[in-house]
Amino acid sequence: MKQLIDRLAQDRVLSKKEFVELLCGHSEDDASYLFEKARKTSLKQFGNRIYTRGLIEFTSYCRRNCYYCGIRSGNPDAQRYRLSREEILSCCKNGYDLGFRTFVLQGGEDPYYSDQEIADIVRLIKSSWPDCAITLSIGEKDTAAYLLFREAGADRYLLRHETADPYHYTMLHPDGQTAENRKACLWELKSLGYQVGAGFMVGSPFQTTENLADDLLFLHELQPQMVGIGPFIPHHQTPFASYPAGTLDQTLFLLGVLRLMMPSVLLPATTALGTIAPDGRERGILAGANVVMPNLSPVGVRKKYALYDNKICTGEEAAECRFCLQNRMNRIGYELVVDRGDYFPERS
Repeated sequence: MKQLIDRLAQDRVLSKKEFVELLCGHSEDDASYLFEKARKTSLKQFGNRIYTRGLIEFTSYCRRNCYYCGIRSGNPDAQRYRLSREEILSCCKNGYDLGFRTFVLQGGEDPYYSDQEIADIVRLIKSSWPDCAITLSIGEKDTAAYLLFREAGADRYLLRHETADPYHYTMLHPDGQTAENRKACLWELKSLGYQVGAGFMVGSPFQTTENLADDLLFLHELQPQMVGIGPFIPHHQTPFASYPAGTLDQTLFLLGVLRLMMPSVLLPATTALGTIAPDGRERGILAGANVVMPNLSPVGVRKKYALYDNKICTGEEAAECRFCLQNRMNRIGYELVVDRGDYFPERS
């Protein structure tokens, strides 16, 4: 397996068969070898600097009914809320004072916020804090909307592809949602000049190792600037409530693989990692990740944005989240930095 890992580090890609072999057949020793190479690659690109994104979860309403998601439209017991413009701007001001230079506006696909309203919010944030980057994570839109947001000042767009396999996609989503449309949105976002983020769930229901290999090959083709992966964690009010969660070990291994595939990619150690293991985010950094996303949302709404069960940091103020993560990163030899954390091509 170490030969495959070495070749991945050199060629940046393997065949589907080889990816399956690597994901299925590695030992603990192989994983340690991968993490060491991934960590060295990350340190070469970024030093010990960990970028922070200030996450603002501004609406828990969603028109989609994805079977794995706690805020899906088909969940009558989900707690719903919407933040006003003023509340969103207040989150940004608080975040800016704490050192954040990237704000991530994330929410369900909520028609209450028109495309023009989103563009106006982006414009207000950009005019108030022009040295900051704005990331949107609000789902599938048409080209006109993506262009409107871009012209308003949005820099980045996160849209997890969830699974690259069309059949697997249908098992996770109701009729009318397709992998083809999700991928088309990602290509469109790239063409409009966004820094684009894709990604997938690890251990989602019905997922095979072949599915994961397809995900890796799709990401190699897309070459996004950001990749967000995290373990599937079931929510008790979804059709997948009784399905097992994805594992920490598999998620960490895939983080290492992604770092070798795309040395300069922005790769978060997600909240979901910290949810399935107390030191999950630290271990994610040591497997090659270089981004963390503390929550800037008002404490009063955080528990309502429940994509999965037992989400961490729902009761902490923004400053607590930031300084907690700062201390956690310091303990493993890394530092949080005040930086937009833009994507830059690979260092030779």
